[in-house]
Amino acid sequence: MSRTLSDKFRDPQQGVYFIGTTPPRAGTDDEAMAGIAEKLLGRLDSIDYDGVVVYDIQDESSRTDQPRPFPYMQTRDPRDYAWLLAKLSGRDTIAYKSVAQRDRASFAAWLQETSDKYSQQHLVLVGSPSSHGQIRLSLPDAYATLRDSQLPFNLGGVTIAERHAVKGNEHLRLLQKSAEGCEFFISQAVYNPQATIDLLTGYARECRQRGETPKRIILTFTPCGSEKTLGFMQWLGISVPEATRWRILDAENPLSESIRICQNSLEQILEACLPLGLPLGLNIESLTNRKEEIDAAIQLFRLLKATLDLQLAQRALQ
Repeated sequence: MSRTLSDKFRDPQQGVYFIGTTPPRAGTDDEAMAGIAEKLLGRLDSIDYDGVVVYDIQDESSRTDQPRPFPYMQTRDPRDYAWLLAKLSGRDTIAYKSVAQRDRASFAAWLQETSDKYSQQHLVLVGSPSSHGQIRLSLPDAYATLRDSQLPFNLGGVTIAERHAVKGNEHLRLLQKSAEGCEFFISQAVYNPQATIDLLTGYARECRQRGETPKRIILTFTPCGSEKTLGFMQWLGISVPEATRWRILDAENPLSESIRICQNSLEQILEACLPLGLPLGLNIESLTNRKEEIDAAIQLFRLLKATLDLQLAQRALQ
């Protein structure tokens, strides 16, 4: 009998592995969306992955006054694309949902539709990108609405190591989100391994002190092949140390260098954090639609999955 994704999440001896993607732009018809999905899944035929993470793209201009390196474009409903990918691949999908734009009644209706029409089991709820602008529903209120619905979602949350580096309390946010129903967390893309190590170490220590079992942490990595992509990463709030920035940009092959950096970052994180008993996973995404970076994401997936699988196997033998 095959194990469900929820079963895999609960097994600390096993890694979980995802590819992250965005829905097609708004206005894409169903036939064209199917072609896009089939092209993506064709690229994934050669790798062993557990599912696909489908993001809900927000206009984050309220978060920063810096110009967006790539123009913001609305997309189709992530549920449409997640449902299609699940149907075509036979694998699970995790759909992101930005909750700030709806009131509580509207969000409750959205949850019911997500369960009934889309059969979507795995959700990650995200709040407003900033405290500015109209927030019709806070993230805690969204969690409360989901609990009141009693619908059987496997709920996940977002974790941001950069936020921990500034405020020092992201590990407490994880515990609070767990109390509100989150069973796993997906990180922002990692380019500053020490920030992630500090967060995970604080989280593991706090769990141990409270006698709580840590939730699954899925670490996101992305290749970077150009100065424009790097600028977009930094615009998104991804921490890229100055030495790492120049190491990528001055390299003869920036994409290959970024892959080496990501592998080294994961190795540092695993050395520091696997002994803490944290169940981990990987999510590999491409932040652009450049073919070179999409292909590099597949290469990065193979490399990082092999790295985590080997470390987990070695620990199982100890």
